[in-house]
Amino acid sequence: MSSQDRTSGRRKAFRFAGLATVGALALAGCTPEASKGWLPLDDPETTNHTRSIMELWNHSWIASLVIGLITWGLMLWCIVAYRRRKGDTGYPRQLSYSLPLEVFYTAVPLALVVTFFTFTDATQTAVDKPVDSPLVVNVYGKQWAWDFNYDYKGDKHYAQTTQVHEPGKVVDESNLPTLYLPVNVPVTFELNSRDVNHSFWVPAFLQKLDMIPGKTNYMYLTPQREGTFKGKCAELCGEYHSEMLFQVKVVSLDEFQKQVGKLPEGEVGSDYNRLGVVPTNDATHKPAEPSTEGK
Repeated sequence: MSSQDRTSGRRKAFRFAGLATVGALALAGCTPEASKGWLPLDDPETTNHTRSIMELWNHSWIASLVIGLITWGLMLWCIVAYRRRKGDTGYPRQLSYSLPLEVFYTAVPLALVVTFFTFTDATQTAVDKPVDSPLVVNVYGKQWAWDFNYDYKGDKHYAQTTQVHEPGKVVDESNLPTLYLPVNVPVTFELNSRDVNHSFWVPAFLQKLDMIPGKTNYMYLTPQREGTFKGKCAELCGEYHSEMLFQVKVVSLDEFQKQVGKLPEGEVGSDYNRLGVVPTNDATHKPAEPSTEGK
């Protein structure tokens, strides 16, 4: 291959890389979240956990970016410094094994992994720590709607929702199922599924947890800001997965009691589950013991 062909090939590769970079940046700017820059939230005090989660995210990508820039810089330096120059023949001078470099390349990645793991584990442990909650919300996901069971200090009410799906029509987001939560009151969510895997996600809370048939998962948080927040299923669960939406309204305690008081008393339980989905946990609001099946 002639040097002219190689030069032409490199130009095409650089041109393609440039177009791909511009395209990626343009697509990233299409999302509403892009207006917030690098921060995932406008208000880090939405719940008692959002600040620590956001700080973990920000510190992680900053560290990753710095490491990436150093790595890319060293790679480019090697490409330029050790490139084949005009008039060179044969192989370049071969370098022998370097013990200091091998130790460096092994120790630094291990230190980075341990550091990332330590901070992630500390945040995850704090987020998942059970709390003594006066309010327990038992959430059932189902194709393609939600059941919300409220248990506030032993007073049980439920909201059973059924969403009508009309193919080809835009979902009316002003009339979505509403989950009411009192501000500054610790909440325990018991997450269950009536049929297939779902996922309970309120993006503004920065917490998401799967809902698995036959297993109860738990989420703990304290809403700290009044307002209306969007919620959705984050696990592909069938034809109308994209329409499995709800909204969360964080209100004062008086308003919460007023809204819940309008709901029917009692609880919509596992008797509405699809055949074959059997709950395995009791109602003690504690995580289930690890399964020993197959051991």
